[in-house]
This record gives sequence, C-alpha cells and structure tokens, in this order.
Amino acid sequence: MLLRQLYLAHFEQRQFQEAVQAVEQSLPLGILADVLHQDAARAAFALGDIDRAARHLRTAARVGPASRRAFHWWTLGSLFYLSGRYRDAVGALSRAARWGVRDKPLYEAHLAVARCANGERVTGLGRMMRKLAEVPAGQGYGRFVLGLLAYHHNRSVDARTHLEAFLLRTSERPAVALIALDGECRHAESLLATLSRVDAH
Repeated sequence: MLLRQLYLAHFEQRQFQEAVQAVEQSLPLGILADVLHQDAARAAFALGDIDRAARHLRTAARVGPASRRAFHWWTLGSLFYLSGRYRDAVGALSRAARWGVRDKPLYEAHLAVARCANGERVTGLGRMMRKLAEVPAGQGYGRFVLGLLAYHHNRSVDARTHLEAFLLRTSERPAVALIALDGECRHAESLLATLSRVDAH
C-alpha cells in the first residue's frame, strides 16, 4: 500500500518514470498484480512508451480475474487508439467487447470508433449511440466515445455536445484522474477545434 501511495504521489506530480519504478517494485509482492500492471501502464503511456504500457496491460489481462479482463483489454485499446495505432486498437477492443458484460455497450461503441478510424465501413452507429447513452457508462467516459461516434456519424451538434460534456466532467475530477485522461482531453479538444473550423465555413 505504501508503494502504491508513492506511485500516486509521483503520478500526481507528473513524475512518470518514478511512478513506473514505484509500481514495478510492488509487482514481486504478487498482490493485486493486474491492478499494479494497469497503474504501470498508465505511467508508461504518459511517458510515451506505448510498447511498455501494452506489455503491462496484456499481462494484467492474463493474470487478473475474469471480471476485470475486459477492462484491461479496453484500456489497451484506448491507448492504441489515442496513439493512432488503429489496427492494434481494433484487436484489443474486439477482445474487450467479447469479454465485457456490464460495460459491453461502451466497449462495442469504442470498437466501432476504432474501426471507423481504421478506414473500415461501420454500420449501425446510431443504434450504438442509443445503447451507450442508456447505460451508466454512457454518462462518464462514455461521453467521450459518444462524441467520437457522433463525429464519425456526421452528427456535429451531438459530437460537440458530448465532447464538451466529457471535458467539463473530467475537469471536475481529482488530479490523478485528470492526468490519466490527458490523452482523451487533448483528442476531444482537437475534434472540437476541427468542428469549429468546419462550422466557420
């Protein structure tokens, strides 16, 4: 627990290399190993070390309980998506959607977004938006995914509404969560700027 507190302190101070080291010191203890690998992945991603983050998340999915497996694959897919590695994102998010239960609509919607970004033709985006909006996950991180879906579905007003709601909600979260969602926030802001330029014409 002390090492995890040290990790959180380093992460909050954006000392990501030290945060990774603190987590990796905890791994030999074998306690909540998948959670520790998830922590290490977030810090590695913040450092820009995508491959290191991916290794930790694949291990988390392998050693963690079945109930958390989908979450680890979804996190990996999210990191790949934010890194522009859309084909890899599709692979990871496909596994998340297959293993997912409670948050399955979120995983399926995020998979559709990655497939669109990968240049694939995806149908049923409106249906996926409705399904995601109806579940609790659609009110949190799901607002980000709903914004992306709406963007790919050429529904600019809805895209703007969801992305702005996501940014507002995220800004009210604790510092650690805000840092962990930095990539999503930058992506949302970039899409909003694109929508504003389109509207200006």
